[in-house]
Amino acid sequence: MRIPNHIGIIPDGNRRWAKGAGMEKQEGYAHGLGPGVELLELARAAGVKELTYYGFTTDNCRRPAAQVAAFSAACVRAVELIAAQPVSLLVAGDGDSPYFPPRLRPYLTRTDLNGGGIRVNFLVNYGWEWDLSGLDRPGASRRRILDSLQTRDISRVDLVIRWGGMRRLSGFLPVQSVYADFFVVDRLWPDFQPGDFQQALDWYQKQDVTLGG
Repeated sequence: MRIPNHIGIIPDGNRRWAKGAGMEKQEGYAHGLGPGVELLELARAAGVKELTYYGFTTDNCRRPAAQVAAFSAACVRAVELIAAQPVSLLVAGDGDSPYFPPRLRPYLTRTDLNGGGIRVNFLVNYGWEWDLSGLDRPGASRRRILDSLQTRDISRVDLVIRWGGMRRLSGFLPVQSVYADFFVVDRLWPDFQPGDFQQALDWYQKQDVTLGG
């Protein structure tokens, strides 16, 4: 089986799941923690070398305060759970913003934990404009855009998997995802099933990966 080196994960549908379960929208985020850890274990077992989770974006911070507090807390807990695993962990996002959780600042530099292992990136308070802001630095060249990215330590994405049925990137690593294949799972993220991941891998086998060649 041809395994993607780097898989991007967009875990969408938390608010819709909570509403369907008779909860307040912000209550859905905590129910996505278990699936995140389970997916990491599946990716490691499959031989995936790098995994990037989309936590929350700078645009998400315009939502009601209760939701912002809830998804921020969920991201902190998710990173803590991942940090307990043998991983090479990086949290990427605007660490200078008041919306960035202070407890995650130690991970703004990639850190090998528990002996290291699969590279795991977690996007927190991430925005594509922030990511590209290095292009405004003196001497930055658009021909060297990868070197100018804030997320230059994150490699090119081979496969993006989005839960929740929506068919858009929502600003997810636009440069690294330029040649990524895109697989959509209609199931909402808190209802994650291991078969979702396997179905995405099976689908990836059928794609003609040419990288423009």
